[in-house]
Order: sequence, then C-alpha cells, then structure tokens
Amino acid sequence: MIAKRLRQLRKLFQVLGHADYRTALRRSGVAAAIEHEPLLRTLRFETIVDIGANRGQFALVSRHCFPQARIIAFEPLAAPAHRFRAVLGQDPRVTLHPVAVGVSVARATMHVAGEDDSSSLLPLTDLQQQLSGTHEVATETIHIEPLATRIDADDLKAPALLKIDVQGYELAVLQGCEPLLERFAHIYVECSFVELYKGQPLATEIIDFLRGHEFELAGAYNVQYDTQGRAIQADLLFARSPK
Repeated sequence: MIAKRLRQLRKLFQVLGHADYRTALRRSGVAAAIEHEPLLRTLRFETIVDIGANRGQFALVSRHCFPQARIIAFEPLAAPAHRFRAVLGQDPRVTLHPVAVGVSVARATMHVAGEDDSSSLLPLTDLQQQLSGTHEVATETIHIEPLATRIDADDLKAPALLKIDVQGYELAVLQGCEPLLERFAHIYVECSFVELYKGQPLATEIIDFLRGHEFELAGAYNVQYDTQGRAIQADLLFARSPK
C-alpha cells in the first residue's frame, strides 16, 4: 500500500506539470494516465479505441499525444462515464459509448469496487483485495455488445490502436472485437500474471490468442510487483505481424 501511495504522489506531481492535465484534474478530478505517455510518443495513431475508458485517464493522454486522432471510448459504469463526459465531452473528436464490449449482446452484472477503476465483470479475488486494498462495494447492471455493433471498419482510420483495460475480462473483449482486429496496427492491453479476478485468463492466454490473429508481443510496460518481487500485472503492447 505504501508503494502504491508513493506511485500516486509521483504521478500527481507529473500531472501538475502539464497545463491540459492540470485543467482536467482541477475541473473534474481526473488524473491523466501519464505512465503511458513515454510509449505513446514513440508511436503514431489516427484512431484510438479505448475499451474500459473509466473516467478518461487514458483518453486524456491519447489526446495530448495525438491531437488529431479520433478517440472512440467504451465505459459501461454510469459514474465514471459521467466523469469522462465532464473531461472530454466537449471534444468533437471523442465519442463515448456507455456499454462494455464482449462476445454477444447481453446484460450483465458489474462488480463495482471501492476504487472504480478496479471494477470488473468478474468477482474480485482475495488476492486482488489484499494487493489493491479495494473491495466490492456494489453491483451495477450494464450492457455488453460486440465492437462491430457500435463501429465498423470505415471508422478505424489507419493507423489505429485498440486499448483494453477491463480487469480480467480481456479475452472476452478481444473475442468481441474479432471481426475488426485486422484493422488495428497495435493492441495495448493490461494483463495479469496471477488471478486477481475469479476465472480471468492470464497473460499467456492473451498472448496466445493474439498470436493466432497475427499479433506479436512487442513490449511490456508499467509492470507491477508484489512485496516479494513477483510480477502481478503489466501493460502489454502487441504489433501486427508484417505480411
């Protein structure tokens, strides 16, 4: 917990160093996910599909790094979606869909955590509660749709990035994106090496799935460790294999 608080303090100081990030924090209480900025600045995108957008933390960094890009975001929980709109709702290049992405059209129960960016369609494990200090505080019924019910191939101007941060639901999201995967140059997905949500696929399953769709692992970023030095999570970048 102490290490987590120190990371948060370092992040706060960095956020305060940028005028646009400072404005979002002051007006809406949303801190940009600046830990992704060093990687994003090495790439170029015209379209960003942000699945698990939460309050707009990643979208803020994406807009900062790619001022011209179109951002298509997905966030099914009402409270963070409201905050997202407060931060980015006036940007004509940003669209927010208030649904989760999955294999088929359905209604499902979201397990809402005390820290809403730890909420999941899967129940939190004891390990997640121990490591993060958060726990389930409520449930919320949300809508799930395949990606292609909301956007089509023509919406994905190249080069396009698919970003996924869905707390254990990664494989179902990728399966829900399957008809459009070939339109993305890169996929950036938070993966776990241990079970933080009950029944979640681990990083090896995500790597195998994407390899089967011609994406190769290109890097691991923002690796988180427990107090014993065991890797818990990382943001994995996948690049489309050259043909």
